[in-house]
Amino acid sequence: MLKKSKGFTLVELLIVIIIIGILAGMMMLSTGGATAKAEATKIVSDMRNLKAAAIMVYAEDMEWPTAMASLDDYVDTAISGDPAVIGNASMKILSSDKLYIQAEVSKKEIQDALKKMDAVKASGDKLFSMPIN
Repeated sequence: MLKKSKGFTLVELLIVIIIIGILAGMMMLSTGGATAKAEATKIVSDMRNLKAAAIMVYAEDMEWPTAMASLDDYVDTAISGDPAVIGNASMKILSSDKLYIQAEVSKKEIQDALKKMDAVKASGDKLFSMPIN
């Protein structure tokens, strides 16, 4: 009489573990790009909110804001410091011939995602700007 075993062999278990590891690695690579794109979209959204707040300051005071702290009454998050750190970006107001919201982003993946967006203009490796007026 032959005795039949009811379990898996070590080789079968190792093959399944290796396949699961390969699939998990592929999944992590694909979600990394999506996370960076989502964070870049959040930064652009924050810049648009700050732009709207700057326009509200101008409508109320008839003068463009020069510091991030002057936007504090018009946005949901508390703004402290200049530049203000909001999420993964450090943002400030720049004035030259035009007024800009400028974001400095240190993470390379987010920088690459921001460079693909039409809403912001890259002004250096880490700097991205959006005109206010």
